[in-house]
Amino acid sequence: MAKTKSFRCSACGANFTKWSGRCDGCGDWNTIVEEAPLSAGPASKSLGAKRGAALDLSDLSTEEAPPPRTTSGIGELDRVLGGGLVASSAILVGGDPGIGKSTLLLQAAAEFARSGLKVMYISGEEASAQVRMRARRLGLADAPVQLAAATNLRDILTTLEEERPHLAIIDSIQTMWADNVESAPGSVSQVRAAAHELTTFAKRKGVSVILVGHVTKEGQIAGPRVVEHMVDTVLYFEGERGHQFRILRAVKNRFGPADEIGVFEMTGAGLAQVMNPSALFLSERGTPSPGSVVFAGVEGTRPVLVEFQALVAPSPHSQPRRTVVGWDGGRLAMILAVLEARCGIPFTGLDVYLNVAGGMKISEPAADLAVAAALVSAREDSALPADTVVFGEISLSGALRPAPQSENRLKEAQKLGFTAAITPSGGKALADMGLKLTQMGDLTAFVGDIFGAG
Repeated sequence: MAKTKSFRCSACGANFTKWSGRCDGCGDWNTIVEEAPLSAGPASKSLGAKRGAALDLSDLSTEEAPPPRTTSGIGELDRVLGGGLVASSAILVGGDPGIGKSTLLLQAAAEFARSGLKVMYISGEEASAQVRMRARRLGLADAPVQLAAATNLRDILTTLEEERPHLAIIDSIQTMWADNVESAPGSVSQVRAAAHELTTFAKRKGVSVILVGHVTKEGQIAGPRVVEHMVDTVLYFEGERGHQFRILRAVKNRFGPADEIGVFEMTGAGLAQVMNPSALFLSERGTPSPGSVVFAGVEGTRPVLVEFQALVAPSPHSQPRRTVVGWDGGRLAMILAVLEARCGIPFTGLDVYLNVAGGMKISEPAADLAVAAALVSAREDSALPADTVVFGEISLSGALRPAPQSENRLKEAQKLGFTAAITPSGGKALADMGLKLTQMGDLTAFVGDIFGAG
């Protein structure tokens, strides 16, 4: 079969199936030319000759108004979202079972509804009666939230299109199933299809969608990682069952800073926001003891002070244990190697336990110096002063590198009553912070001056 040719007028853009000398659209002569196909290859596998509509282009200097936001009244949630809920956005919230995802989102739905938004809460895991019981327990029974229990994606999209809410909460994405996908609910294909349909619906219809996702044993959101790329914002709800603290962390946000955190406290009346997390994490800190060091960290744009606790004890086993809670185990091994190679402090034959008090998880390299201080303090049985904070990054050569946002860290420490700080030298001048600063150039000098070891 002969290929179908396409012709186009270069003056007015009219399309023709054959060439002629004069364009019937604009009347110009010799302006009709044959169009080259968009792509080569078989017609069933390539775009072929059919052309689409041209895009409207703009330059980088074009100014656009920031997206409108709606605040929930829950300050910690608004902080993590980047200042509030953005219209037509898709948000994915993950967390361990029973950590409080449904409780937080039900509280958020009630606050958004009370602020004037039309909110729908669709539960795929619980019956409507169970959600109402939770709402009564939290004192939210009078909130104008529309509730439904469903798992059929086609029914949910039809309802959303007819009702046109401002916000729809889907709890959870693993329970949704599309009737055009043959696999079982919760499978990779179903999760991908449901997330794609709900995300594109949010963009086309102007509805903000919050998807709840389960997490795997490794702490990642279950299902394909492509789901995280589909949505605008990914939030993780973290916390330990034995602690009342819950941390909402943004790991991706197209409308605000990533790595921002919001801190909540689990109470009998639901999740209460914590306005000063540093004071909460240090509230259980008693008298200074060996192995206890306060680290001045930064999570997103917020300075947070937490306590590192270390314990070093002789090991009864041939292979000493290295147990870490709340920090990176690989980085602990690196700090131990640097202490032994550069400072002459061996940990051979010693069990090492490291914990971040309060259930907080720390990932920034600026915690290296605080960890080293806790380890040496525990090994030498020598406590640091209770009014001292420590931060700084350690290189493999033993040199100390300045940490970013040092001024914000020290301001937070001063606010909480700390009077001294140990920091790396060579950073920004911090003489006017009102704290007694001790600046160190390398790890050897730090260990020798502070503990007299090495």
